[in-house]
Amino acid sequence: MDNQQDSYMTEETLIETVENQIADGEPKKVKATLMRLVMTGTPREEAIKWIACALAVEIFDIMENEASFNAKRYDQHLDALPNMDWLDD
Repeated sequence: MDNQQDSYMTEETLIETVENQIADGEPKKVKATLMRLVMTGTPREEAIKWIACALAVEIFDIMENEASFNAKRYDQHLDALPNMDWLDD
């Protein structure tokens, strides 16, 4: 990754982006995922980090492959949390 990619992929930046998605209510699946994870006993901070992992996959694909954001795949990854088998792909 180059320096520009590094700045997009910091944990702090990803978490801030997730927090903004929750505050903005878009995509709706992010807030729903947070609520689901917290209601099943996951600490909020950990749930946010898991959501940030799902977001990182999309940002990496955009930066590495000059692809468009794949909202469907992001939703699928959010649905799979806390399982993150997709990180092995």
